[in-house]
Amino acid sequence: MSKEAVFTMKLETALRDQFMAEARTLDRPASQVMRDLMREFLRRQQEERDYRDFVHGKVEAAREDRQAGRGREHAAVEADFAARRAGLLGKAGA
Repeated sequence: MSKEAVFTMKLETALRDQFMAEARTLDRPASQVMRDLMREFLRRQQEERDYRDFVHGKVEAAREDRQAGRGREHAAVEADFAARRAGLLGKAGA
C-alpha cells in the first residue's frame, strides 16, 4: 500500500515516550502500530454503523407491520408464551 500522506499530531511527551517504548518492545515501527490502530478504529466504527442501520431497519419494519395491522397485543404474546412454557415444563417433568 502506497504511503503518500503525512499525519501530524500533538500529544503529551509522556504518552509519546510510552507509546514509542511499547512499539520498540514489539520490534515494530510506531507508524505501523498507528496504522494498525487506525484500521481497527475504522473497522469498529463501521461495525457500529452497520449495527445501528440493522436496528433502525428492524424498528422501521416493526412500525410498518404494526401500522398494517400485522402486530399483536402484548397480552396475546405473553399468553402464547406462557402456554408454551407450561407445555415445555410439562414435557420436562414427564
